[in-house]
Amino acid sequence: MHQWMIYGANGYAGRLLAREAVKQGLQPVLAGRKQREIEALATELGLEHRVFTLDDSAAMQDALRNMNLVAHCAGPFSATSRPMIDACLATQTHYLDITGEIDVFVAAHARNAEAQAAGIVLCPGVGFDVIPTDCLAACLKQALPDADQLALGFDSRSGFSPGTAKTSVEGLKHGGKVRIDDEIATVPLVYQSREIDFGDGTKYAVTIPWGDVATAWFTTGIDNIAVFVPMAPSAALRLRRLDWLRPVLALAPVQAFLKYQAGKRISGPDVDQRRDAPTFVWGEAQNPAGKKVVARVKTANGYDVTVHGTLLAVRHMLSNEAVNPGYYTPARLLGDHCVEQLPGSGSIEIS
Repeated sequence: MHQWMIYGANGYAGRLLAREAVKQGLQPVLAGRKQREIEALATELGLEHRVFTLDDSAAMQDALRNMNLVAHCAGPFSATSRPMIDACLATQTHYLDITGEIDVFVAAHARNAEAQAAGIVLCPGVGFDVIPTDCLAACLKQALPDADQLALGFDSRSGFSPGTAKTSVEGLKHGGKVRIDDEIATVPLVYQSREIDFGDGTKYAVTIPWGDVATAWFTTGIDNIAVFVPMAPSAALRLRRLDWLRPVLALAPVQAFLKYQAGKRISGPDVDQRRDAPTFVWGEAQNPAGKKVVARVKTANGYDVTVHGTLLAVRHMLSNEAVNPGYYTPARLLGDHCVEQLPGSGSIEIS
């Protein structure tokens, strides 16, 4: 019988994932660094548990030794993904995570040869970051093979979990990110704006530093990529002004204070808030001749997509011994239309 682990099971997304896994008849081993919280959740759900920190490589390898895969849910992944991937390579454990952080995707992709040598799959981003947008990117590439411009985006009202809020705080210091001529470029916050109909009416939208700036290129090879979300013009103006403060926002004490406030004030959306918050996902590809193709899909809220997307990836890996080892994006691992398999998701529509 294959064993698998949720690390960071005591966090907001980890708890949702653990409870849904049990509901689906799966039995993950719960793990994290907070013993009391992990023990309590494991007792509640009738599951095994292990407690270890990511700075103890020996303990990590001991805990992962008999695991077929780990679903890593403890962010910010800029700090946590590398030690977990190191341990997975050492123990030949498949690695999944729910990051949306560009640098994490780039770093994981750079370890493709190590993953192949270890016989494992590395597939970060098997949650809302970045399954829906990655699927649209793949479908748009199929529909317009010579595309050289790709815009993606989503209209989400899911709200923040504490972990997502802390990752957003960390992202402020890095500025905006887009892909220009095959290179990831650092640009000012709110670098571009345009009117977009994500599927629920036309809205003013601006660029954000989203994971697809890396992953959509790995999936499609399209050299120019930007990701948009709706934002009130007044909020966009404030964010533009904030760009001048990025050197201050990067200071360690400022980061620590903002992350502390985020963790204290934000608890994550409850079940009713999640149920009433679908997400509209959009993409547009354009070729050098100016021809455009648009794709849209409606999904459940981001956190439910994350839970069910992760479990889709878990089941795929546990039941499929023939997956070639190496780095994958979600669309490459699970298929271009895999978002359509998730509860609450419609079909991808291309026009």
